[in-house]
Amino acid sequence: MILVTGATGLVGSHLILALLENNSTVRAIYRCEAAIQKTRALFQLYEKEAAFYNIQWIQADITDVTTLDAAFENIEQVYHCAALISFDPHDEELLRKTNIEGTANVVNFSIVHQIKKLCYVSSIAAFGDLKEHETVITENTEWNPELPHSDYAISKYGAEMEVWRGKEEGLEVVIVNPGVIIGPGFWDAGSGALFSRIHSGLLFYTSGITGFVCVHDVVACMIFLMGSTANEDRFCLVGDHLSFEVVIKNTATALGVRQPILLATPLITAVAWRIDWVFSIFFGKQRTLSKLMVKSLHQKHYYSTEKLQLIYTAPFRKIEDCISTTAKFFPKR
Repeated sequence: MILVTGATGLVGSHLILALLENNSTVRAIYRCEAAIQKTRALFQLYEKEAAFYNIQWIQADITDVTTLDAAFENIEQVYHCAALISFDPHDEELLRKTNIEGTANVVNFSIVHQIKKLCYVSSIAAFGDLKEHETVITENTEWNPELPHSDYAISKYGAEMEVWRGKEEGLEVVIVNPGVIIGPGFWDAGSGALFSRIHSGLLFYTSGITGFVCVHDVVACMIFLMGSTANEDRFCLVGDHLSFEVVIKNTATALGVRQPILLATPLITAVAWRIDWVFSIFFGKQRTLSKLMVKSLHQKHYYSTEKLQLIYTAPFRKIEDCISTTAKFFPKR
């Protein structure tokens, strides 16, 4: 039997659907009944609702060890997809508790229950920092603790350290580091929230470049790596390197809405994150921008997938096609 954490999120729900289509027996962790409906809605989106009822749901929380023991009974493989994604500095403690402490709990129970293999979904945010002579980030790029990193990046890096600790204690592990994941069904978080913002009318774009990947490719790679001899390793999952301008404008076109027309310069975004900070102080508004996040919107980062290509030969989907397909599922309003 396979256990999936984060089963009510973008990656976890797509992963469960793929596993069930491979005739796997799946147990999924959920925290509340409302969260389960998100996964059910995704299955309905793909017209696969019948498969939804083959999921064995168990209520648990990765940050609450008293709920986890039953979830790991008779489990052979674990896909750890659960994580908190936030760039609000106020969420630092919650990020550490969910992503680092939660991962430590998953690793500990995997060891106790003698799980055969664990796959952890990390992020390219957990990769290291380029030195002056380097131009491409790889799985071996060294993390420099002296440089500034977002709380989210630090929490994902810390979570990876817990996974490597599990490896030292005899657990077979593999880590995947996806870029920005594009996929349908979750319009209030991650890239889905970007689709919603663009549909509502986004005026600005930036010229920064980063790695993007389709959720279906992330899931396919995870399943492949868990069935392979890959162990004690991490793999970068990036399908295309695109600018935020291209992604935002392509998304607007796919959604049939007006494209943004204004380039947000570093000066504009510097003002924007300060205004966002003021609103959070005086009105209790959730932060959507931070100094480090804004900086990343102007940076040009390229990532190598050469390591993965040595063992995984299936082509990744073009992000333009993934955006177009995702947009077709966007709710008509």
